[in-house]
Amino acid sequence: MRDAARPTGMAKPERVFTLRELTRLLRLTPKRAGQLKRLGLLRGDAAGYRFRELVAARVASALLEGGATVRKVREALDGARRLAPDAETPLAELRLVVQDQQIVVEQDRLRLDPRTGQALLDFESGDLERETRESLLMGMVRPLIPPSDAAEIWFARASAWDGDPERWEAAVEAYERVVDIDPGYAAAWNNLGLLQHRMGRYERAQACYSKAIEADDSCCQAAFNLGSLHEDLSDLSTAIGWYRRALEMEPDYADAHFNLAGVLGKAGQPDAAALHWRRYLELDLGSPWARIARSHLEGGDGGPGEGVHEGDDRPEADQ
Repeated sequence: MRDAARPTGMAKPERVFTLRELTRLLRLTPKRAGQLKRLGLLRGDAAGYRFRELVAARVASALLEGGATVRKVREALDGARRLAPDAETPLAELRLVVQDQQIVVEQDRLRLDPRTGQALLDFESGDLERETRESLLMGMVRPLIPPSDAAEIWFARASAWDGDPERWEAAVEAYERVVDIDPGYAAAWNNLGLLQHRMGRYERAQACYSKAIEADDSCCQAAFNLGSLHEDLSDLSTAIGWYRRALEMEPDYADAHFNLAGVLGKAGQPDAAALHWRRYLELDLGSPWARIARSHLEGGDGGPGEGVHEGDDRPEADQ
């Protein structure tokens, strides 16, 4: 696996999700996607979505799932912008919940009406004392942060750390916390596998990628990474199988066409490789790697290419 050179001091590009990836990660139905478009959280352009925008869409989707109407979510969003005027994506930076068919903002120990900014209910110390006593008597501990939110918090931390080799171990621990909280979190399993892969822990990486596919059988990134892993292990036939599996899940997956073409070239199948070099150029003509694809086509050798894996500094598809 090869990391492309980056000029010294240049910041790592922020991870960008495609609309297809966002739709799959949030498991949006056509109805829910339509509602998010009406709220301005989904767009028709090809610019992609940053992580904070993905979180904002997830929050809005959860509010709608909880019974809020599009109008109420829009009013809450407008109010959240007033409550946090410096927030770039208020839905990702404030905690909004549905309570008694009303959207409220939880901030510190207050619940606020996002439309007016007025406090609705202070958490009474007597209630807190009573809940503490009940918890001790019943042997239960109520988490301060709901598990689903805790998983998102650790995922966000891990995502912020996994681009820095000095913080890889911390990112591994953070992703492990995510999957402990939510064993079905496919994106976390995939990214955990990617870090293990980068660190040369191939058996662990393979186990994590497999867990990602178990959690979400449409996780094309994990299938791609399994192809990359087996390519690194010089198991070309298995690598070809996983790259083809990734393309079955996502036929326009440019990186999978690129890597599959390279492996087919190494395996002595230049004609098959050429098909995927051409498709890659159709999908990603403007990238620096298009020159490599074009050189193989012009040379008529079909490969081998310079393979990439999920996390190299060409267009990434870690999650």
